[in-house]
Amino acid sequence: MEIKIDSLDNIKEAAKQFVAAIDQNTVFAFYGKMGAGKTTFTKAVCEELGVTDTVASPTFAIVNEYRSDTTGELIYHFDFYRIKKLDEVYDMGYEDYFYSGALCFIEWPELIEELLPEDAVKVTIVENKDGSRTVSF
Repeated sequence: MEIKIDSLDNIKEAAKQFVAAIDQNTVFAFYGKMGAGKTTFTKAVCEELGVTDTVASPTFAIVNEYRSDTTGELIYHFDFYRIKKLDEVYDMGYEDYFYSGALCFIEWPELIEELLPEDAVKVTIVENKDGSRTVSF
């Protein structure tokens, strides 16, 4: 599936389409270059899911935990950009998160590729020449 985001003005509609397509999947690996919009899109998706807390990149914390105010659903948001060794991911207990049944949104998954569950959904965000974004999964 592809979702086009022409501007920040229609990111909520894009997030709504993404949430509608989640189905039974729980682990989503977001691929894209620096500045492609991974965190911005994840924020919009969390808001669409009912998160009212401030959604921000967990670059330094590695993982942020949110809860939907509408459904009570638990959501984990990861950013593995600063990971230097896989041991760091083992030490944080990644399996407890990835296999918890909670939604997991992972930025920079290429740095932990071998640890991703087999059923993780690969989501690619590409910045187009006109400044729009294309989300593919």
